[in-house]
Amino acid sequence: MSVEERLRDVKARIGKAERLSKRPVGSVTLVAVSKTFDAEDIRPVIAAGQRAFGENRVQESQGKWPELKVETPDLELHLIGPLQSNKAADAVALFDVIETVDREKIARALADEISKQGKAPKLYVQVNTGLEPQKAGIEPKQTVAFVDLCRNELGLSIEGLMCIPPAEENPGPHFALLAKLAKECGVEKLSMGMSGDFETAVEFGATSVRVGSAIFGSR
Repeated sequence: MSVEERLRDVKARIGKAERLSKRPVGSVTLVAVSKTFDAEDIRPVIAAGQRAFGENRVQESQGKWPELKVETPDLELHLIGPLQSNKAADAVALFDVIETVDREKIARALADEISKQGKAPKLYVQVNTGLEPQKAGIEPKQTVAFVDLCRNELGLSIEGLMCIPPAEENPGPHFALLAKLAKECGVEKLSMGMSGDFETAVEFGATSVRVGSAIFGSR
């Protein structure tokens, strides 16, 4: 299958999952995860109509996305990998959505840069639903207080939550937990689901899914 065919297939599967879940068709945004692929690999996906893309690393993204964004101004670029505070300035300058706000130091660095640059990317808090020590994300029980801190003390507009469930576990309970936390925090957006489980994520209320290998193939 070509990359365009794989993209169409993923979009059709999202649409089917939306209908089965009795959700409006088109209510879930597909974020195509283009990490490790270069601009030449990404252009055909843009040409096929895809507009939202996800990247893991600020530095890698700086090498390809400024040019792609000039070519196609309505692209929306999501940072879906861990953010170091020393990269906050670059992240605010380049990304439209930062999905990995997960600790106070990062939140403060972003607040400073948003104030300096006058540019405010949409922000999501990453929740470590599986309490995995090797994985980024705030603990579920600290999520509501952390969102309150971001909003009330730092003036950040948090619009969603994001999670990456443990690879070996059924993702459903993790997606259900994230949806419950989102209600408690009063946020609308849920970034959850990847190539192997995005249909399940749609069923549990995902507003965006992050799909890489099912579109671009193996890295």
